[in-house]
Amino acid sequence: MHGMLATPVETVKREAEGGADIARIATIVDELGVFEVIVGLPLNLRGERTLSTEDAVGFAEQLATSLAGIAEVRLVDERLSTVSAQGQLRQAGRKTKESRGVIDQAAAVVILQHALDVERNRGSAPGEVVAPTPDQRRNEDAT
Repeated sequence: MHGMLATPVETVKREAEGGADIARIATIVDELGVFEVIVGLPLNLRGERTLSTEDAVGFAEQLATSLAGIAEVRLVDERLSTVSAQGQLRQAGRKTKESRGVIDQAAAVVILQHALDVERNRGSAPGEVVAPTPDQRRNEDAT
């Protein structure tokens, strides 16, 4: 069985309001024929939820609602992905202090590669499926 290699496509900046980020991701999903989207689940080192966790879950729910019937959205543990990405960038000779965007993109690749590796090794998709939010779907249908 051959493995897959995670590669970055585009960094989509999170928007506090308006949903431009969700719309851009939906466009990328459509253009590339994506069938599964992985969202990092930020937990503390003990595996407990934090305020960032709730933000990520909310974002994943919005994304799942937008992509309902097109692509599945999964939350995957992202602990230590930034540390791993920084180490990889340092090994490649990149300065990490002024490279927050590059670090975030590299961390996203680490999260996705981990998810692909887990799925290949276990034979089942990692993380937890995010269900579309019925209330949000109803709001979209009303407009």
